[in-house]
Amino acid sequence: MRDISRRGVLGLAAGAAAAGLAGCAGESPGGRHASGGSPPSPTPSAGSPRVPPSPSPSVRTIGDGSTADTGPQPHQPVAERLEPGQQPPQFVIFSWDGAGELDNGLFERFRKLAVEHDAKMTFFLSGVYLLPESKKRLYKPPRNPVGASDIGYLTDAHIRVTLEQLRLAWLEGHEIGTHFNGHFCAGSGSVGRWSPADWRSEIEQAVGFVEKWRTHTGFTDLLPLPFDYRKELVGGRTPCLLGQGSLLPTAARLGWRYDASGPGGLQVWPGKSHGLWDLPLQAVPFPGRSFEVLSMDYNMLANQSVNSTRGNPARYPAWQRQARDAYLAGFSRAYETNRAPLFIGNHFEEWNGGIYMDAVEDALRRIAGHRDVRLVSFRQFTDWLDAQDPAVLAKLRTLGPGQRPAGGWRRFLAQERSSKSPSPPVSPSSS
Repeated sequence: MRDISRRGVLGLAAGAAAAGLAGCAGESPGGRHASGGSPPSPTPSAGSPRVPPSPSPSVRTIGDGSTADTGPQPHQPVAERLEPGQQPPQFVIFSWDGAGELDNGLFERFRKLAVEHDAKMTFFLSGVYLLPESKKRLYKPPRNPVGASDIGYLTDAHIRVTLEQLRLAWLEGHEIGTHFNGHFCAGSGSVGRWSPADWRSEIEQAVGFVEKWRTHTGFTDLLPLPFDYRKELVGGRTPCLLGQGSLLPTAARLGWRYDASGPGGLQVWPGKSHGLWDLPLQAVPFPGRSFEVLSMDYNMLANQSVNSTRGNPARYPAWQRQARDAYLAGFSRAYETNRAPLFIGNHFEEWNGGIYMDAVEDALRRIAGHRDVRLVSFRQFTDWLDAQDPAVLAKLRTLGPGQRPAGGWRRFLAQERSSKSPSPPVSPSSS
């Protein structure tokens, strides 16, 4: 296995290492073009409802009607326990930080791609993306001024289409997690300095912005989000992958099931921390380079155009292939050896001419064609982990990156059974 440098794992450009800016540092202000001006109002998707119908008797509206408990989430798989000696499936989880819809239509684009390939994804929503800028003083970020946000706020028109995309995504079986709110990665107010109490406040506010978007926006002609967010929310990813140590105790008390904030994890089977499944972004081979790179679009960019979102256009085709091939190299290493899950992180951004969106779409299409591949959300993967025999998972964790099971899967796992009686399949988790 090749050496992994700190720069390679975190994908940091010069000057960023001290702040630990791994993964999300390049997010642009929500609802604004790079020039700072407001974009034109988007056109809602054709056929989107404008006047909510009367709720069915089985639907329980929550609070001001921004959300509703509509029952178990559709399109959820049953998590079945591996049989003795059975080769694990290859799990691949595509996730999105921020999850706001702008004029580029990227949220809708990847929803449609997921339908095409029977894939499920995790959308980590930034709560302030449902809060109008005119109401920004309702946000009281820990250790930062009231109303501050390092990713800005969406326009009212973009809030509308974001709500529509979130509703459709959940109905299609995708997970709605959290990317928290203001995305503070530097200075004394950085999330890396927050306490467990600070994280509790941030989470409560993120949930509140989802539960009260109708009051905050004044929109009365949109359907509620079809889930109870307090039940739906079982995991998240911190801004810039900072502050996990203080977040985890709070997340555990809230009953979360996983956290996806770890930076630079190896491609191995996951374990738990504070009772939560620890599902970090991973170091994957970076074609043509001597180090490995974090499995996220921004970290590809940081090692190609040195943190500039507008690099040399002449390099775009090569950079796009390199990003795609990094994802595929990480996939192949796991698929052909230890079958460790692959976690891929993204943003709805058109950095360097949109090459990272094209790279991840190309990678997903190629990955989806392989046998035994399951494109799932973090929540669905957590369901599967919880259904497995702990002794089998412990044996899987002994396999390093790129390590094949000695004697083949049947021999490697045939005797790994705990003293517990077999567990029945886990029913799909409901919100």
